[in-house]
Amino acid sequence: MARPRRAPVGPATPSNARPEATAHGVFVRVEGLGVFLRGASGAGKSELALELLSRGHQLIADDIVEWRRGADERVQGTCPPLLTGFIEVRGLGILNARALYGENAVIAAAALDLVIDLGQGAHTGTEERLRGIRSVHAVLGVEVPEISLPRRVGHNLAVLVEAACRDHRLRLAGYRADEDLAQRQQELLMPRKT
Repeated sequence: MARPRRAPVGPATPSNARPEATAHGVFVRVEGLGVFLRGASGAGKSELALELLSRGHQLIADDIVEWRRGADERVQGTCPPLLTGFIEVRGLGILNARALYGENAVIAAAALDLVIDLGQGAHTGTEERLRGIRSVHAVLGVEVPEISLPRRVGHNLAVLVEAACRDHRLRLAGYRADEDLAQRQQELLMPRKT
């Protein structure tokens, strides 16, 4: 079996600029969005990234993400050159994502669009069940939408991340399912004029 092509170890960005910040987590592109998976050590970030890779999404960085502000003021994420294309999964060790999933499985950089926090199974109340557990996460002074996905036995986190990305795109376009449902309920409860 031929050895997979090695990614060159060199500058992560054309500008050869040092990162403005680094973070522990996994950075992937899902549904065309740059998604930062964060959570405590052992929360399942790399395993979730592996599942997303198997579903055709792309890896940017595992374990350490380097953040820079782009010319458009958006936060851009890259991987330290030494770690590019590698993913560490508990029980399996170090894996080469490019060798496992093909050349297109790994990309060099992406803009940060969404943060997913892998919580520890927090209790969700009525409001959270309607609107989700949403907040913002600041990276280099830029507020990025964040969704908390409490880990529970039986949850398919990859499907939830894909749905979160699709919902995020709808919200950017002005549609919110929670408001749509509330409007439908309000219309149903309003007395009809006869």
